[in-house]
Amino acid sequence: MPDRDDGQIDYLKAAFHWQYNKIMLAGALAFAGVSLSALPLLLGAGIELIYLATVPNNSRFQRLVRSWRYEDEKRQRERSLSVMFYELPPEMRARFAGLDNTCRAIRENYKRLTSTSQMFVDQMESKLEGLSQSYVRLLNAAFHHREYLRNINRDNINKESTQLQKDLEHEPPKVQEINRKRIEILAKRLDKYDKIKENCQVIDAQCAAVEDVLNLIRDQSVTMHDPEQIAAHLDGLVKDVEQTEETVREVESIFELSPLADVGADPAAPSRNRISN
Repeated sequence: MPDRDDGQIDYLKAAFHWQYNKIMLAGALAFAGVSLSALPLLLGAGIELIYLATVPNNSRFQRLVRSWRYEDEKRQRERSLSVMFYELPPEMRARFAGLDNTCRAIRENYKRLTSTSQMFVDQMESKLEGLSQSYVRLLNAAFHHREYLRNINRDNINKESTQLQKDLEHEPPKVQEINRKRIEILAKRLDKYDKIKENCQVIDAQCAAVEDVLNLIRDQSVTMHDPEQIAAHLDGLVKDVEQTEETVREVESIFELSPLADVGADPAAPSRNRISN
């Protein structure tokens, strides 16, 4: 959890909606109703003003609010990863299960370390969890990449573009203008197809690298007594995975920004032939 917020947290709003504040307001309203007097409401309003003027600026309260936000974001990530995981075909789920077993073995081996080494073990645990989450995202991206490649026939797009270029000079000016735009769109589709194919290979290689490095760490953890020795492996792996995920996002953004990406798609192809984020 970060020690400071990014300026997007409204502590005043959080203080007002805090359950204890709502209980106090409800209590003042209830006393006013029972006593048939406005005095409880006036006292409650005064206390509320003092409360809203002081509590939102309290550092302990701000840390509490940040912890709420952190937990909420964590739950959202977990739900998102769960959805991604259950989208995967059985063979990809089994692949993740193998990686998860490797991470479990690493954790079990390092539980035997001395208490003075537990600080490094905690850091390793955080990195292992992050790598597992990234691995699910990469598997999900690989699945959608393959779905896209399976549903698009590159040869058909290329033939259509070639035929349009061949017939262009025999067509009326207005038709030429339209077909030049179609040729441009088809060229972009071919380019995007090639990028997706290349990116799929990058993802497959990165997933294999994650598996190889974690298997090496598991093997080393059987006899290694200094967790600092694996820091270089994990740090390098985390950086590589982050770069691969950034590449995935860049390629996926092509589809988000190009509503015409499927113009000229095969008629027999399913309607869902884009990569979903």
